[in-house]
Amino acid sequence: MKVEALKKRLNRDRPMTTITIRIPEDVIEDLKRVAPLLGFSGYQPLVRAYVGQGLRADLERLEGDTVSALISSLKRRGVSDDVIQEALGEVVQH
Repeated sequence: MKVEALKKRLNRDRPMTTITIRIPEDVIEDLKRVAPLLGFSGYQPLVRAYVGQGLRADLERLEGDTVSALISSLKRRGVSDDVIQEALGEVVQH
């Protein structure tokens, strides 16, 4: 993934769209139960996080993108999005 695309993806204010998806009721109940335990405000942010994680993993695998892998690794180690954004900004400027 290119640096510019990564910067857009890290933007918390990026546009959203509404979708409709059919999910079994028991899965929704499990998501509702697990979400607060994982620090999410509800099951929908948890679903977005799951989709995002899966998408990033597939993009890394399909694109072989070292930058995405590095960002994922930094996030797993507790580096904040703000610090990552700042570092990406420095790279783009040089």
